[in-house]
Amino acid sequence: MNSPDPVIDANLVVALDALLAEQSVTRAAARLHTSPAAMSRTLARLRRVLQDPLLVRAGQTMVPTPRAQALRDEAATVVRRVGALLSPGSGVDPAALRSTFTLQAADLVGAALTAGLLRLARQEAPGVSLRFRAEDLEAGPALRDGRIDLEVGSIDHVDPETQVEELVTLRMAAAVRPGHPLTEGTLTPARLAAAEHVAVSRRGRFTGPLDAALADHGLGRRVAVVLPGHLAAMALAARSDIVCLI
Repeated sequence: MNSPDPVIDANLVVALDALLAEQSVTRAAARLHTSPAAMSRTLARLRRVLQDPLLVRAGQTMVPTPRAQALRDEAATVVRRVGALLSPGSGVDPAALRSTFTLQAADLVGAALTAGLLRLARQEAPGVSLRFRAEDLEAGPALRDGRIDLEVGSIDHVDPETQVEELVTLRMAAAVRPGHPLTEGTLTPARLAAAEHVAVSRRGRFTGPLDAALADHGLGRRVAVVLPGHLAAMALAARSDIVCLI
């Protein structure tokens, strides 16, 4: 009886190429827009598959083993060939597309993007429709299995196979009702931390980027309520002394 063909995970080849090129778990993770912890797990898996340490520590750096050195050029070649194979051809005509693309984004992001995207679609790809959905899916698995085509938002880490492009860097702002005490005088970290807050989280989390910034000042805030969307959070802030971060 013939044994079944082994299942090949192309993502491992991409990770192997990054690890051997960077010779650093941290730099390889940054190159593939993933976390060092996820890249460490991938390195451990590669070591099991290839039965070789691949990278070994030498003082403050990591150096490739002889097996890794032999694989480096081959891994880079495979990644280039796979990239060329899966890249869209120059013959793709947006005007001929008849597709629906699903985008996952926060409500405020969707509201800000929709009009511009529709104008662009009418000009370049009139047969394309857009479907926005709330941020209720884990981006990695949803992108992988095709439930969404694009995630727009603040992304902390992604799987190695996910392509990421920075669109814009935004400053956060605190939204409060007219006449709120915070609108009088200088807004300091201490005054902001002393107010009650509404947090916006699709997964019900009470902490976010503001908490890390306040912690740098030795401060913490009280989150009175968590809501899944910014529009509901701003409506609450407009009718109470709650502070909404947007």
